[in-house]
Amino acid sequence: MKAELARLFREVELIGDPLLREKVLSVWEDAMKEGGWKPEDLEQIPFTLVIEKAPFNLVEHTRAVTLSAFSMGKAMVEVYGDSVEINFDYLVAGGLLHDVGKLLEYERKDGKFVKSLRGKRLRHPVSGAILAARLGLPEEIQHIIAAHSKEGDFTKRSIEATLVYHADFSNFEPWR
Repeated sequence: MKAELARLFREVELIGDPLLREKVLSVWEDAMKEGGWKPEDLEQIPFTLVIEKAPFNLVEHTRAVTLSAFSMGKAMVEVYGDSVEINFDYLVAGGLLHDVGKLLEYERKDGKFVKSLRGKRLRHPVSGAILAARLGLPEEIQHIIAAHSKEGDFTKRSIEATLVYHADFSNFEPWR
């Protein structure tokens, strides 16, 4: 299953640390098992339930957010040089995992994607951070996942979390 996930989320190759790469794929794998999903489902799951007939699936959105955050970070380093420190492994891991909790927040009922009972209790930033913590991902990555949405408004976001937060909304708002 990890090979299929690595194919779907090819940006995982931007992570230099092979152990972190493996853990990121393991989080997706665990979320799929826990949520009852298969790899082929990921390209059918809408990236949001807020937009009726969402124009993109979860995989496309995740990849676009990751690449957007990565590109913004690269631009900042190019222009600001040593005055900015970005952990690109954490940034990419956080981008790839920011919506992994949707595999627990959503379910398919009668052929439609709806919010699960669990999803009504815990939104995906919280469940995603829990999934990452279970597999021992660094707290910095858990923070990116937990802070990528309105839940993060109550904390000081790291630079990596800020980049993922803005990349996420940039890949959502135009279609809202």
